[in-house]
Amino acid sequence: MKKLLIIGYVWPEPRSSAAGYHMLSFIELFLAQQWQVTFASPAALSEHRADLGALNVDEVAIELNSTSFDDWIKPLQPDIVLFDRFMMEEQFGWRVEKCCPDALRILDSEDLHSLRQARHQLLKQQLRDDQLDIPALSSGSSLPALYQSMTNTDLAQREIAAIYRCDLTLMISDIEIRLLTEHFNVPASQLIHCPFMLPRERPHKPAFIDRQHFISIGNFRHAPNWDAVLWLKQQLWPLIRLQLPHAELHIYGAYPPPKATALHNAKEGFFIKGWVDDAHQVIREARVLLAPLRFGAGIKGKLVDAMRNGTPSVTTSIGTEGMIDPLEVWSGEQANTPVDFAQAAVRLYTDATQWQVSQTVGYQILNKRFDQTIIQARLMERITALLEPEQLTAHRLNNFTGQMLRHHHHKSTKYMAQWIEAKNKQTASEARVAGAIPLDPTH
Repeated sequence: MKKLLIIGYVWPEPRSSAAGYHMLSFIELFLAQQWQVTFASPAALSEHRADLGALNVDEVAIELNSTSFDDWIKPLQPDIVLFDRFMMEEQFGWRVEKCCPDALRILDSEDLHSLRQARHQLLKQQLRDDQLDIPALSSGSSLPALYQSMTNTDLAQREIAAIYRCDLTLMISDIEIRLLTEHFNVPASQLIHCPFMLPRERPHKPAFIDRQHFISIGNFRHAPNWDAVLWLKQQLWPLIRLQLPHAELHIYGAYPPPKATALHNAKEGFFIKGWVDDAHQVIREARVLLAPLRFGAGIKGKLVDAMRNGTPSVTTSIGTEGMIDPLEVWSGEQANTPVDFAQAAVRLYTDATQWQVSQTVGYQILNKRFDQTIIQARLMERITALLEPEQLTAHRLNNFTGQMLRHHHHKSTKYMAQWIEAKNKQTASEARVAGAIPLDPTH
């Protein structure tokens, strides 16, 4: 039986984030292929994590900067090691290469963290200058500015170096593949497009007349989601409420902080609902989903969930990026300014004909972009080919930049990890000695 080891940045929470759902879909794919799956993470156990044990997945807590990881992985000898986000490759990549040199090393990027960071910085600057613009990668004129912003950051250098060091990187957005190949010169052979893998949708959802209110949803710990809530509260919802005085906006999401719950105001129709056990149910009951995303990366799980539940949405060009081509119609409306966004929300909420057309478009997007049969077959075909020793050897030889980066990064990371481990042991030893010495010298 072949073995897959996933080294997780966090324990997957499929009901809290799109990243958690995406990770669970990988696990289910390999289980269906009769692989033995182990999920290991240095993170603390989380409140909403998936019950992987119920899926017959081994769960293992691992330590950072510890040879205990080496002692554990050597006998396991996985065929594939999947790093969940580039930070895990930075921490454990050199140990995996040392202990399991023949294992296929795959990076699940989730999205380009450095792109999201660059956009966040651009947004902060624009807000200071009062010149708000929301560029999407699909807009060619935005690429030079975003590329320049990313190249100046430590995060981009770290993230793209990790992509080079791995044998294959799973990219959730085809637009981000273009950015990496055209501007950062990452070989296309190092990347594969792997968006959400979904069953084909059956369009039997509640009708326009049976739904009410607006909904917004997203993990509050994710910076773009929190910014969207603030934009709704401060500018967008007041404009919508002027035209729809009896409408309500219900905002859901995991881990709402006190600063979020403080925004709750029933008189304004602005309801902070927080965690919900079944996100699909509340999305299905709403008439329109609002996702005013001013920065971000990847593709947006909330918008996928809206289409799956037949709920049209109003979002920005950032929101639709990687989900439709520039000239394609969205499942709802796109708007980048407060006035345009509010007008689009009111139109979609009140026009039953437009709403029905938007719902149908959503099903079409899902079946075109996120068909799990097509995506899974493409992914497994690439992985199966790379599992052949001759192909993997040739693949690695063709990636000299990756070899070079592995050599320098792994050496420095190895010695730093060994230094930290030695320091931790010394600290623990000193603490034990101190604890063994009585404070009262007469004892």
